[in-house]
Amino acid sequence: MNTRRAPVILRLNSRTFPVSAEERGILMELKPEIVEIEGASDDEISAHAVDADAVMIVSAYLHAPVVEKLDRCRLISRMGTGVDKIDITAATANGILVTNIPDFCTDEVADHTMALLLSAARCLKEFDAEIRHGKRCPLDKGVHRLACQTIGIVGFGRIGRAVARRAASFGMRILAHDPMIKCGDATGGLATMVTLDSLLAESDYVCLMCPLTETTRGLLGMEQFRQMKSTAVLVNTARGELVVEKDLAVALKSGVIRFAALDVFGDINVFAPDGFKTNHPLFNLENVVLTPHVAALSVESLGDVCVRGARAVVDVLSGKWPEYPVNPDVIPRFPLRQARRGK
Repeated sequence: MNTRRAPVILRLNSRTFPVSAEERGILMELKPEIVEIEGASDDEISAHAVDADAVMIVSAYLHAPVVEKLDRCRLISRMGTGVDKIDITAATANGILVTNIPDFCTDEVADHTMALLLSAARCLKEFDAEIRHGKRCPLDKGVHRLACQTIGIVGFGRIGRAVARRAASFGMRILAHDPMIKCGDATGGLATMVTLDSLLAESDYVCLMCPLTETTRGLLGMEQFRQMKSTAVLVNTARGELVVEKDLAVALKSGVIRFAALDVFGDINVFAPDGFKTNHPLFNLENVVLTPHVAALSVESLGDVCVRGARAVVDVLSGKWPEYPVNPDVIPRFPLRQARRGK
């Protein structure tokens, strides 16, 4: 008699990001029990943590006290790129692999970044408001040819380089800052590597493309905004917490910088299942374009993230080393048969 226990997969964010048919189909290879919850609080996740063999997560938090209750867990599969909401240190200490999908939305985020930049460059928000009120377009809006402008990209990884390639097609001068890149030649000729101070001072468009870490949290505050041109535009499609938002609101209202185009927020939870308040100072400003953390969105990227997030679970629970481990030096709680990739 086979009494083998079916694996338990704890799927978080099942209300705001429901399990897709493709995702479920892949997971069913394991004949699992799939527990679907939103995971809006530590208590809600903890109530199901003990039995979970794997956790799949979109936008919830996995704090250390919760991770430490994952007594059976082999894998935390992040259905996305950033892992700043997962306590990687606690997972590693407890022998839990963490994976992500670092390249699922490179094109989408780069496209969205350029769309926000172009909306600011061509004053689309202002022109739209004027035509809706029957006003003739003024000729002194200060619109400049992009080929005469400089873009500064903070974080020159996969997505940063994709933005640079797009900016190059518009003839823009491209600056980049990334502490992880020690040699300018490493950009492949796409950009000129400079210090952050130089980038802020010289750029007409400052685009944040870096991950959120303890080093980058609050990277841009009033001191940095004052280093920027008064005509400059901030574009953020990375993480909201990179920016001190109260300082940004003041900088925009007082004319320290001209405009901001934002897809991510630190003080606004755009993933709240029941919606969110719109009383943040940024909502009261005309010189801001806001989108609700949708830079990664496309039919293709959504399908990709579901399939590959589920495949990571099947691989690990089947004893295979996953494609994209975030903590590759972890000693897995359960041995994996397949050799580590790249070893």
